[in-house]
Amino acid sequence: MATVLPPPSKRQKVATAAKARDQQPVEIPDGLQRIQFTDADTNAAQGPVVTVSLADLTPKNLSLLLNTLLGRENSSERLPYRFYRPLNFGTNDVGDEPFSQSDIVEKHAGSTETLLSIPARAEAVFRVKAVTRCSASISGHGESILATAFSPASSSRLATGSGDKTARIWDCDTGTPMHTLKGHTGWVLAVAWSPDDRQIATGSMDNTVRLWDAETGTPLGNQLKGHTKWVTSLAWEPYHLQEVGRPRVASASKDFTVRIWDTVTKRADMALTGHKGTVWNASTGTLQNTLSAHAHWVNHLALSTDSVLRTGYFDHTGQKGVPDSEEAKRAKARERFEKAAMVGGGSQIIERLVSASDDFTMYLWEPSQSTKPLQRMVGHQKQVNHVTFSPDGLLIASAGFDNHVKLWSAKDGKFITTLRGHVGAVYQCCFSPDSRLLVSASKDTTLKAWDVTTGKLKEDLPGHKDEVFAVDWSPDGERVGSGGQDKAVRIWRH
Repeated sequence: MATVLPPPSKRQKVATAAKARDQQPVEIPDGLQRIQFTDADTNAAQGPVVTVSLADLTPKNLSLLLNTLLGRENSSERLPYRFYRPLNFGTNDVGDEPFSQSDIVEKHAGSTETLLSIPARAEAVFRVKAVTRCSASISGHGESILATAFSPASSSRLATGSGDKTARIWDCDTGTPMHTLKGHTGWVLAVAWSPDDRQIATGSMDNTVRLWDAETGTPLGNQLKGHTKWVTSLAWEPYHLQEVGRPRVASASKDFTVRIWDTVTKRADMALTGHKGTVWNASTGTLQNTLSAHAHWVNHLALSTDSVLRTGYFDHTGQKGVPDSEEAKRAKARERFEKAAMVGGGSQIIERLVSASDDFTMYLWEPSQSTKPLQRMVGHQKQVNHVTFSPDGLLIASAGFDNHVKLWSAKDGKFITTLRGHVGAVYQCCFSPDSRLLVSASKDTTLKAWDVTTGKLKEDLPGHKDEVFAVDWSPDGERVGSGGQDKAVRIWRH
């Protein structure tokens, strides 16, 4: 008896229809179109008005044309550009819909009278390649790996925290363990490198924080006691704000407090209590704003400047070398922070915050400006576990227990697209340093690398033998590190 195949699911029907649409050739008629490039952030004109053929209205040709109009005729000087839906298409606001040649043909074919204003934004000059293979699978941990973090200086070292009560530092160049950080008596839930690459902080279910020398793996003094429940998250003080020689680290706990520790005296400078999703003044410890909106637990917070705060004065965008003096290092760290906080062409430093919750929603905030959210971000059908900003500050990615990763505009919190492919809950996601790619880690045992411009899967990365809990992309873009229930650290490369 012949096997009867089940009818296609709704998802399969939608995917088939989308594939059929993508494969239909777009007929490009003969015709000319007048265009004006504009800055996507300031709306200022870029170059003169030009007339081009409809057949040449592709992103690749437009990028070449814009570089030529701006005097960058040599290939070494050209910048990559991202183009957006023209302003004339029913809106005066620059959204995040990508430029489409077929839209132009459909609405403006052969119209030399209509002037199209095409928003353009220069992308990161250095380009990260999608990871395609597992270059090392390293054993050592005795239980599940719960946290991963690359050094801010390079992709050569990775730190992990595990349910075996230890943290470990791995040599990613050789694929071997370097140091085992022993001392905690409970699961290690959080690991964080100091922005100068000298120290590692770990937080544990034993209610303590410990500090370690990142070079030798030796403990720096005794454990930091004060919390009465698990330590779930850690954050180092921004390098450009640190008192010289006295960096501070903040720890958040299930006891509803945040404690700020002096890493020299090993004492808490202050304890921030009465927490309800609260934002504090870090210099005085006084309550600054309370952000109330979610109807359930807040699982994760992300700041628009997280990427530059994590890496301090280490710049991996092609400007090699580390500043020589302490003063130069601070200046570099401040310069990188201010550039990231002024994204959008403004002159004011504005950091944005996004919160993810078990109530299936996210909220976008500007805590320094208002206690009211800029946007309620809905779309996930289950709990939102993790959220992150792209390093260029333009996108937000969210990972949910509904098996989906979603992309949102960091400007206004509006939904862009859903990245479908995982068949299990997605625990974490992380952008590449150039903001063009995203990697996600899932209960389905895989990592997946996505092209955020197209919203399409770039690489499927099987290899783990069980759920993948943690993932990180190195600041220099060379490697991805992951860990999960199979107890193995995996290093991925192009």
